[in-house]
Amino acid sequence: MEIVQPKLRFPEFKGDWNKKLIKEVLSIGSGRDYKHLEKGNVPVFGTGGLMNYVNDFLYDGETVCIGRKGTIDKPMYFDGKIWTVDTLFYTNKFINSTPKFIYNLFQRINWKEYNEASGVPSLSKSTIEKIEIKLPLIEEQTRIANFLSSVDEKLNLLKEKKALLEDYKKGIMQKIFNQEIRFKDDNGEDFEDWEEKSIGNILTIGSGRDYKHLNYGNVPVFGTGGLMTFVDSFLHQGETVCIGRKGTIDKPMYYNGDIWTVDTLFYTHTFIESIPKFVYYVFQSINWKQHNEASGVPSLSKSTIEQILINVPSVAEQTKIANFLSAIDEKIALVSNQIQDTQEYKKGLLQQMFV
Repeated sequence: MEIVQPKLRFPEFKGDWNKKLIKEVLSIGSGRDYKHLEKGNVPVFGTGGLMNYVNDFLYDGETVCIGRKGTIDKPMYFDGKIWTVDTLFYTNKFINSTPKFIYNLFQRINWKEYNEASGVPSLSKSTIEKIEIKLPLIEEQTRIANFLSSVDEKLNLLKEKKALLEDYKKGIMQKIFNQEIRFKDDNGEDFEDWEEKSIGNILTIGSGRDYKHLNYGNVPVFGTGGLMTFVDSFLHQGETVCIGRKGTIDKPMYYNGDIWTVDTLFYTHTFIESIPKFVYYVFQSINWKQHNEASGVPSLSKSTIEQILINVPSVAEQTKIANFLSAIDEKIALVSNQIQDTQEYKKGLLQQMFV
């Protein structure tokens, strides 16, 4: 028997939802090129997000956009004057439907299931129009949309909070490593001056290796893209800072424990008058792309890294700096977890509040 009522529903609403084709509740507009237009204050959107601002609009009012080509599974809600390029559809002329409800309903649709291309994902207007949806009367649509909007607002606030913390960390790191901000020792006295050293003088760089001869275990294997698998042996035990040899070369990673890295990822060990957590933050402050040695896939060599000059304080001041920055990272991680939890909460609501 076909389900025509949601699992989770506001108690004042009863009865079955109506089955409709998308083309029966809205019209789909096609984006156009904007390069003939002058600069203005009307945003131009593509599937990748905001592209530019122009002095004309394709549509004025509430709309829900969905990708025609490229990213086809990230619906976007907008209210106001808008221009979309030809890779992004916009919607208008809503019939017995509200844009905010449609936006949330579109988030629930598995758009990739309707992909019409073997290469770059694509959707056609006719395919979208023929998709069957179920929706309630306007009053219930509005109630659902308002409730989910409050969840979105919470999510946006958390994302803003994370961005502010990340900006604060970036600014404070710049001041710390430029020595505009200095820490005091436990007696309130100044630490000694920082010394210029090459990275090769404060640590040893280890090369990753292939892991396919190993058995499955509980030791994580990392590459430049992150965690890959688990094995039963390790290359290093304890604290280490990893940096990409090939591929992603500008995302240092700190790890403490048994670890294996593949040959695209260097690890560090044998720290001399330096602590791994401090080195991790120094590595974050380095413009690694400036040291790229390849015209194709970004690459770093061990010798290049070893020759980079950095300013190093005493171990005691390094510890204070590392602890201070770690506390900021903990706050960022906490907000990141809250964002993930809220996203999962909304995902669950979309599953239960729609049919």
